[in-house]
Amino acid sequence: MSEKKFNVAVIGCGNIATSHLKGLAAKPECVLYAVCDNANDDRLERRKNDYGAKIAVKDYKELLGDPNIDFVIITVPDNSHMEIACAFMRDGKDVLLEKPMALTLPECEEMLRVEKETGKRLMVGQVVRYNNNFVNAKKLVDEGAIGELAFVESEYAHDYSVARGYNDWRVSPEREGMIGGGCHAVDFLRWVAGDPIEVHAFSNHKYLLDWPVNDTTIAIYKFPNGVIGKVFCGIGVKRNYTMRTCLYGTKGTIVFDSRNPDIQLFQDNGEPKSYVTPTIVPSEPVSHNMTGEISDFVDAMIEGRPNPIAAIEGARTVAVCRATVESAATGETVKIVYPEV
Repeated sequence: MSEKKFNVAVIGCGNIATSHLKGLAAKPECVLYAVCDNANDDRLERRKNDYGAKIAVKDYKELLGDPNIDFVIITVPDNSHMEIACAFMRDGKDVLLEKPMALTLPECEEMLRVEKETGKRLMVGQVVRYNNNFVNAKKLVDEGAIGELAFVESEYAHDYSVARGYNDWRVSPEREGMIGGGCHAVDFLRWVAGDPIEVHAFSNHKYLLDWPVNDTTIAIYKFPNGVIGKVFCGIGVKRNYTMRTCLYGTKGTIVFDSRNPDIQLFQDNGEPKSYVTPTIVPSEPVSHNMTGEISDFVDAMIEGRPNPIAAIEGARTVAVCRATVESAATGETVKIVYPEV
């Protein structure tokens, strides 16, 4: 354990912040210095008291210029990410930012420019990369357990009718479900199969009829090396939250869910139907593992190495999601343009 102590400010005290606050409490090198939230209820004081923050403020600008802060964790609604992340980087603070990086590619590119100009750390919490099921599935692929990838698919299924967010922050014409939630599935497929080249997508609006965006999207991607892929994103579906994922290779298949404790590994050993009975790979998934995310981020700072997830990764995932939304809106296949910053 390092003797270095990091004073941390958490900007945004909604539900997802709870996982971050628990992650900070589990990291001995971290001290919760400040919490910030402009909610009109008592949650700011509750977070301050429950997690032992030294100060609590309503406006993040009150924390700018405070030399006691080493880094900030930003968990506010997506449309405020750019403004707040850039303000703190320019103030000399490192930033751990909730996904998605932003709702538009220009906003992502602006954050990348500020990161480069200031030399501060910026990491987007693509948290599926800290769920053991996704980590272990990728490891199996990398080890050649299923041969060469041929087809990959993942889904983000969640019922937002009961998860509208404080003051309905999720109910916004800017926040397509594909960007706000589907980014999880897109990011994992990018991680395991590389950056897709183009996308053709379809969307409809059957569930959340009082929302200004489509609630169901299916997207087909062309990946490098001839791999094809699919993402399903449903934000009004009537089932438990899940991210069912299948990875098909020339010598086997991996099937898992984000929450089930086992991965199914089907392997062809050259004998007829040798792949019928899967090997069960225990995995112990942790959904929303901000504890691992924060620990990795802090360890990188202590050891002076690059972020475990470069900020450009968050931007590239947004680029894929934006292209998906565009394809669904136009009915055309869209070539994916990635940020160059």
